[in-house]
Amino acid sequence: MTYYFNKTVKGNFNDAIEKVTEALKKEGFGILTEIDIKATLKKKLDVNFNDYKILGACHPTYAHKALLAENKIGTMLPCNVIVQKLDSGDIEVSAVNPMASMQAVENDDLKGIAEEITNKLKSVIDTL
Repeated sequence: MTYYFNKTVKGNFNDAIEKVTEALKKEGFGILTEIDIKATLKKKLDVNFNDYKILGACHPTYAHKALLAENKIGTMLPCNVIVQKLDSGDIEVSAVNPMASMQAVENDDLKGIAEEITNKLKSVIDTL
């Protein structure tokens, strides 16, 4: 089982961020965090890097259910979605596969939650 889903798209990096954010919103996710890796690496290490952002996506209903089932599951939240500009100029969007993450947690109550979130994240990637 792969730990992520991905899709390569054409277009502008900032437009891709907007499309991903909208697709996540349609599936009930909000963005809790946005980490600009390119800017951070430039500031901290003075290195150049391709456009690369990590969007910390959260579906409040499922996050609540997961936290009730396993109070340490917050170590695996939010669901990260990355948008990066490849050397080819294309944009790649990748999302974590919650089913792969949950294999490390021995709690049967999380399986159904992880399956539903997996389906929602796959839908986001598929619609791009």
